[in-house]
Amino acid sequence: MLYRIGFIGLIFFFSVTMLPETGHTTRCLFISSYHKGNAWSDGIEKGLRSVLDGHCEIRQFDMDTKRHKDEESKKNAAEKARQLIYDWDPEVVITADDNAAKYLIAPFFRDHDIPFVFCGLNWSTDEYGFPYSNVTGMLEVAPIIPMIQKARQLLPGLNKAYYIGANTLTEQKNLRKVKEITEEMEISLDHRLVEDTGEWFNAHRDAQHSDLIIIGSSAGMTEWNPQSALMSIVQRPSKLSMTNHQWMMPVTLLGFTKIPEEQGEWAGKVALSILHGKNPGEIPIVPNRKWDLWVNEQLLNTVDIELPRTLINKFKKVRD
Repeated sequence: MLYRIGFIGLIFFFSVTMLPETGHTTRCLFISSYHKGNAWSDGIEKGLRSVLDGHCEIRQFDMDTKRHKDEESKKNAAEKARQLIYDWDPEVVITADDNAAKYLIAPFFRDHDIPFVFCGLNWSTDEYGFPYSNVTGMLEVAPIIPMIQKARQLLPGLNKAYYIGANTLTEQKNLRKVKEITEEMEISLDHRLVEDTGEWFNAHRDAQHSDLIIIGSSAGMTEWNPQSALMSIVQRPSKLSMTNHQWMMPVTLLGFTKIPEEQGEWAGKVALSILHGKNPGEIPIVPNRKWDLWVNEQLLNTVDIELPRTLINKFKKVRD
Protein backbone atom coordinates (compact mmCIF):
# COMPACT_ATOMS: atom_id res chain seq x y z
CA MET A 1 0.00 0.00 0.00
CA LEU A 2 1.37 3.43 -0.97
CA TYR A 3 0.84 6.53 1.12
CA ARG A 4 1.41 10.12 0.10
CA ILE A 5 2.24 13.10 2.29
CA GLY A 6 1.01 16.53 1.16
CA PHE A 7 3.64 19.25 1.15
CA ILE A 8 2.03 22.61 0.48
CA GLY A 9 3.75 24.62 -2.17
CA LEU A 10 6.20 21.84 -3.10
CA ILE A 11 4.28 20.05 -5.83
CA PHE A 12 6.11 20.34 -9.14
CA PHE A 13 4.76 19.37 -12.56
CA PHE A 14 6.96 18.34 -15.46
CA SER A 15 6.31 18.44 -19.17
CA VAL A 16 8.63 16.18 -21.16
CA THR A 17 8.97 16.45 -24.92
CA MET A 18 11.52 15.07 -27.33
CA LEU A 19 14.81 16.93 -27.34
CA PRO A 20 15.59 18.98 -30.44
CA GLU A 21 18.23 17.67 -32.82
CA THR A 22 21.59 18.94 -31.59
CA GLY A 23 23.97 17.10 -33.85
CA HIS A 24 25.46 15.08 -30.98
CA THR A 25 24.26 12.66 -28.36
CA THR A 26 22.92 14.34 -25.26
CA ARG A 27 24.89 13.14 -22.23
CA CYS A 28 23.48 12.52 -18.75
CA LEU A 29 26.00 11.54 -16.07
CA PHE A 30 24.79 9.68 -12.98
CA ILE A 31 27.12 9.72 -9.97
CA SER A 32 26.15 7.40 -7.15
CA SER A 33 27.73 7.77 -3.72
CA TYR A 34 27.61 4.01 -3.24
CA HIS A 35 27.99 0.81 -5.29
CA LYS A 36 26.11 -1.71 -7.41
CA GLY A 37 24.32 -4.13 -5.14
CA ASN A 38 23.42 -1.48 -2.55
CA ALA A 39 19.62 -1.80 -2.38
CA TRP A 40 18.95 1.92 -2.05
CA SER A 41 21.34 2.92 -4.84
CA ASP A 42 20.00 0.22 -7.16
CA GLY A 43 16.46 1.48 -6.60
CA ILE A 44 17.42 5.06 -7.42
CA GLU A 45 19.23 3.91 -10.55
CA LYS A 46 16.20 1.87 -11.63
CA GLY A 47 13.88 4.86 -11.26
CA LEU A 48 16.32 7.20 -13.00
CA ARG A 49 16.89 4.94 -15.99
CA SER A 50 13.15 4.33 -16.40
CA VAL A 51 12.80 8.04 -17.15
CA LEU A 52 16.04 8.86 -18.99
CA ASP A 53 16.42 5.77 -21.20
CA GLY A 54 15.94 6.83 -24.82
CA HIS A 55 16.31 10.54 -24.05
CA CYS A 56 20.06 10.78 -23.47
CA GLU A 57 23.20 8.70 -23.25
CA ILE A 58 23.54 7.65 -19.60
CA ARG A 59 26.91 7.09 -18.02
CA GLN A 60 27.32 6.01 -14.40
CA PHE A 61 30.13 6.45 -11.90
CA ASP A 62 29.93 4.72 -8.50
CA MET A 63 31.94 6.42 -5.73
CA ASP A 64 31.68 3.29 -3.54
CA THR A 65 31.88 5.25 -0.30
CA LYS A 66 29.81 2.81 1.78
CA ARG A 67 32.47 0.13 1.53
CA HIS A 68 35.41 2.56 1.50
CA LYS A 69 34.53 4.97 4.28
CA ASP A 70 37.84 6.67 5.10
CA GLU A 71 38.25 10.31 4.15
CA GLU A 72 41.04 9.68 1.64
CA SER A 73 38.92 7.17 -0.31
CA LYS A 74 35.95 9.53 -0.40
CA LYS A 75 38.07 12.44 -1.62
CA ASN A 76 39.81 10.26 -4.23
CA ALA A 77 36.45 9.02 -5.54
CA ALA A 78 35.19 12.61 -5.75
CA GLU A 79 38.31 13.65 -7.66
CA LYS A 80 37.77 10.84 -10.18
CA ALA A 81 34.15 11.90 -10.60
CA ARG A 82 35.25 15.51 -11.06
CA GLN A 83 37.73 14.54 -13.75
CA LEU A 84 35.08 12.46 -15.52
CA ILE A 85 32.76 15.47 -15.60
CA TYR A 86 35.43 17.60 -17.25
CA ASP A 87 36.47 14.86 -19.68
CA TRP A 88 33.00 13.71 -20.74
CA ASP A 89 31.31 17.14 -20.56
CA PRO A 90 27.72 16.05 -19.76
CA GLU A 91 24.75 18.38 -20.26
CA VAL A 92 23.43 17.46 -16.81
CA VAL A 93 24.80 15.56 -13.79
CA ILE A 94 22.54 13.59 -11.44
CA THR A 95 23.94 12.58 -8.05
CA ALA A 96 22.61 10.20 -5.41
CA ASP A 97 23.11 10.45 -1.64
CA ASP A 98 25.15 12.59 0.70
CA ASN A 99 28.77 11.84 -0.11
CA ALA A 100 28.45 13.01 -3.72
CA ALA A 101 27.03 16.29 -2.44
CA LYS A 102 29.61 16.70 0.31
CA TYR A 103 32.77 15.70 -1.54
CA LEU A 104 31.93 16.64 -5.15
CA ILE A 105 29.24 19.28 -5.58
CA ALA A 106 29.92 21.50 -2.58
CA PRO A 107 33.71 21.90 -2.96
CA PHE A 108 33.96 21.96 -6.77
CA PHE A 109 30.72 22.94 -8.51
CA ARG A 110 29.03 25.69 -6.53
CA ASP A 111 27.23 28.06 -8.97
CA HIS A 112 28.97 26.30 -11.87
CA ASP A 113 27.81 26.30 -15.50
CA ILE A 114 27.08 22.57 -15.30
CA PRO A 115 23.61 21.82 -13.87
CA PHE A 116 23.29 19.25 -11.06
CA VAL A 117 20.26 17.36 -9.81
CA PHE A 118 20.75 15.57 -6.49
CA CYS A 119 18.57 12.98 -4.80
CA GLY A 120 18.75 10.91 -1.64
CA LEU A 121 20.17 13.64 0.63
CA ASN A 122 19.11 12.86 4.17
CA TRP A 123 16.84 15.41 5.82
CA SER A 124 18.51 18.70 4.96
CA THR A 125 20.92 20.49 2.62
CA ASP A 126 22.10 22.98 5.24
CA GLU A 127 25.58 21.52 5.65
CA TYR A 128 26.21 21.83 1.89
CA GLY A 129 24.83 25.35 1.52
CA PHE A 130 22.26 24.40 -1.13
CA PRO A 131 20.52 25.70 -3.11
CA TYR A 132 23.11 26.91 -5.61
CA SER A 133 22.17 28.57 -8.89
CA ASN A 134 23.02 25.32 -10.74
CA VAL A 135 21.71 22.80 -8.21
CA THR A 136 18.30 21.41 -7.28
CA GLY A 137 17.09 18.08 -5.99
CA MET A 138 14.99 15.84 -3.78
CA LEU A 139 15.59 15.26 -0.08
CA GLU A 140 15.28 11.83 1.52
CA VAL A 141 12.93 12.21 4.48
CA ALA A 142 12.03 9.11 6.48
CA PRO A 143 8.49 8.82 7.93
CA ILE A 144 9.79 8.56 11.50
CA ILE A 145 6.97 10.50 13.14
CA PRO A 146 4.10 8.36 11.75
CA MET A 147 6.14 5.25 12.52
CA ILE A 148 6.61 6.17 16.17
CA GLN A 149 3.01 7.35 16.42
CA LYS A 150 1.93 3.88 15.31
CA ALA A 151 4.31 2.34 17.87
CA ARG A 152 2.63 4.45 20.57
CA GLN A 153 -0.77 3.11 19.51
CA LEU A 154 0.53 -0.44 19.83
CA LEU A 155 2.53 0.27 23.00
CA PRO A 156 0.65 2.83 25.12
CA GLY A 157 3.41 2.75 27.75
CA LEU A 158 6.21 3.45 25.27
CA ASN A 159 8.90 5.60 26.88
CA LYS A 160 12.20 3.92 25.93
CA ALA A 161 13.54 3.21 22.43
CA TYR A 162 16.84 1.87 21.07
CA TYR A 163 18.35 2.70 17.66
CA ILE A 164 20.69 0.29 15.82
CA GLY A 165 22.44 1.22 12.57
CA ALA A 166 25.71 1.07 10.68
CA ASN A 167 28.51 3.43 11.64
CA THR A 168 28.25 5.66 8.54
CA LEU A 169 27.67 9.33 7.73
CA THR A 170 24.12 8.58 6.60
CA GLU A 171 23.24 6.68 9.76
CA GLN A 172 24.77 9.38 11.92
CA LYS A 173 22.42 11.88 10.26
CA ASN A 174 19.46 9.52 10.66
CA LEU A 175 20.27 8.98 14.33
CA ARG A 176 20.41 12.73 14.97
CA LYS A 177 16.95 13.12 13.46
CA VAL A 178 15.53 10.19 15.44
CA LYS A 179 16.98 11.72 18.62
CA GLU A 180 15.38 15.06 17.82
CA ILE A 181 11.97 13.48 17.22
CA THR A 182 12.03 11.15 20.23
CA GLU A 183 13.04 14.02 22.51
CA GLU A 184 10.05 16.02 21.27
CA MET A 185 7.83 12.99 21.93
CA GLU A 186 9.38 12.55 25.41
CA ILE A 187 10.83 9.12 24.60
CA SER A 188 14.24 8.19 25.98
CA LEU A 189 16.54 6.95 23.20
CA ASP A 190 19.61 4.77 23.51
CA HIS A 191 21.61 3.79 20.43
CA ARG A 192 24.53 1.92 18.94
CA LEU A 193 26.16 2.36 15.53
CA VAL A 194 27.95 -0.86 14.62
CA GLU A 195 30.55 -2.23 12.22
CA ASP A 196 29.50 -5.86 11.63
CA THR A 197 26.94 -8.58 12.32
CA GLY A 198 28.50 -9.54 15.66
CA GLU A 199 28.17 -6.00 16.99
CA TRP A 200 24.62 -5.87 15.60
CA PHE A 201 23.74 -9.06 17.54
CA ASN A 202 25.04 -7.52 20.75
CA ALA A 203 23.19 -4.25 20.18
CA HIS A 204 19.93 -6.07 19.40
CA ARG A 205 20.30 -8.09 22.61
CA ASP A 206 20.92 -4.94 24.65
CA ALA A 207 17.92 -3.29 22.99
CA GLN A 208 15.59 -5.79 24.66
CA HIS A 209 15.69 -3.55 27.74
CA SER A 210 13.79 -0.92 25.72
CA ASP A 211 10.15 -0.82 24.63
CA LEU A 212 10.84 -0.26 20.92
CA ILE A 213 13.77 -1.16 18.65
CA ILE A 214 14.31 1.16 15.69
CA ILE A 215 16.33 -0.65 13.02
CA GLY A 216 18.56 1.62 10.97
CA SER A 217 20.38 0.60 7.80
CA SER A 218 23.08 -2.08 7.64
CA ALA A 219 24.60 -0.48 4.52
CA GLY A 220 28.25 0.31 5.18
CA MET A 221 28.87 -2.44 7.73
CA THR A 222 32.05 -4.36 6.92
CA GLU A 223 30.14 -7.63 7.22
CA TRP A 224 26.38 -8.14 7.35
CA ASN A 225 24.59 -11.52 7.41
CA PRO A 226 20.80 -11.03 7.56
CA GLN A 227 20.15 -14.78 7.71
CA SER A 228 22.25 -15.14 10.86
CA ALA A 229 20.63 -12.03 12.32
CA LEU A 230 17.16 -13.44 11.64
CA MET A 231 18.01 -16.80 13.23
CA SER A 232 19.23 -14.97 16.32
CA ILE A 233 15.97 -13.01 16.57
CA VAL A 234 13.53 -15.91 16.10
CA GLN A 235 15.23 -18.00 18.77
CA ARG A 236 14.15 -15.69 21.59
CA PRO A 237 11.32 -13.26 22.42
CA SER A 238 11.90 -9.76 21.12
CA LYS A 239 10.57 -6.27 21.56
CA LEU A 240 8.60 -4.54 18.81
CA SER A 241 10.96 -3.52 15.98
CA MET A 242 10.37 -0.94 13.24
CA THR A 243 12.42 0.40 10.32
CA ASN A 244 12.39 2.98 7.54
CA HIS A 245 14.52 0.78 5.25
CA GLN A 246 12.89 -1.89 3.10
CA TRP A 247 16.08 -3.99 2.91
CA MET A 248 16.02 -4.30 6.72
CA MET A 249 12.57 -5.91 6.74
CA PRO A 250 13.97 -9.49 6.91
CA VAL A 251 15.02 -8.69 10.51
CA THR A 252 12.27 -6.19 11.44
CA LEU A 253 8.61 -6.65 12.29
CA LEU A 254 7.08 -3.46 10.86
CA GLY A 255 8.31 -1.07 8.19
CA PHE A 256 7.44 2.49 7.18
CA THR A 257 9.86 2.57 4.27
CA LYS A 258 11.09 5.13 1.79
CA ILE A 259 10.90 4.30 -1.93
CA PRO A 260 14.22 4.80 -3.77
CA GLU A 261 12.58 4.62 -7.20
CA GLU A 262 10.67 7.81 -6.35
CA GLN A 263 13.98 9.64 -5.91
CA GLY A 264 15.36 8.39 -9.23
CA GLU A 265 12.19 9.06 -11.20
CA TRP A 266 11.92 12.60 -9.85
CA ALA A 267 15.59 13.32 -10.58
CA GLY A 268 15.18 11.97 -14.12
CA LYS A 269 12.17 14.18 -14.82
CA VAL A 270 13.99 17.24 -13.51
CA ALA A 271 17.07 16.39 -15.60
CA LEU A 272 14.88 16.24 -18.71
CA SER A 273 13.29 19.57 -17.88
CA ILE A 274 16.79 21.08 -17.55
CA LEU A 275 17.78 19.61 -20.91
CA HIS A 276 14.74 21.39 -22.33
CA GLY A 277 16.01 24.72 -21.01
CA LYS A 278 14.71 24.94 -17.44
CA ASN A 279 17.06 26.71 -15.01
CA PRO A 280 17.91 24.50 -11.98
CA GLY A 281 17.65 27.54 -9.72
CA GLU A 282 13.97 27.87 -10.68
CA ILE A 283 13.15 24.31 -9.58
CA PRO A 284 12.43 24.02 -5.83
CA ILE A 285 14.16 21.47 -3.65
CA VAL A 286 11.48 19.07 -2.41
CA PRO A 287 11.18 16.13 0.00
CA ASN A 288 10.00 12.69 -1.03
CA ARG A 289 6.23 12.23 -0.76
CA LYS A 290 5.69 8.45 -0.71
CA TRP A 291 6.29 5.47 1.53
CA ASP A 292 5.36 1.80 1.83
CA LEU A 293 4.04 -0.15 4.83
CA TRP A 294 5.45 -3.63 5.54
CA VAL A 295 4.97 -6.48 8.01
CA ASN A 296 7.28 -9.46 8.51
CA GLU A 297 4.84 -12.21 9.46
CA GLN A 298 7.70 -14.56 10.31
CA LEU A 299 8.46 -12.36 13.33
CA LEU A 300 4.89 -12.00 14.61
CA ASN A 301 5.34 -14.78 17.14
CA THR A 302 8.56 -13.32 18.52
CA VAL A 303 6.99 -10.18 20.03
CA ASP A 304 5.07 -9.97 23.28
CA ILE A 305 2.20 -7.94 21.78
CA GLU A 306 -0.62 -8.98 19.48
CA LEU A 307 -0.97 -6.90 16.34
CA PRO A 308 -4.55 -6.28 15.13
CA ARG A 309 -5.40 -8.36 12.05
CA THR A 310 -6.89 -5.23 10.46
CA LEU A 311 -3.46 -3.61 10.71
CA ILE A 312 -1.62 -6.62 9.32
CA ASN A 313 -3.98 -6.80 6.35
CA LYS A 314 -3.12 -3.21 5.38
CA PHE A 315 0.61 -3.85 5.22
CA LYS A 316 2.64 -5.44 2.45
CA LYS A 317 4.04 -8.83 3.41
CA VAL A 318 7.74 -9.68 3.43
CA ARG A 319 8.48 -12.66 1.21
CA ASP A 320 11.11 -15.25 2.13
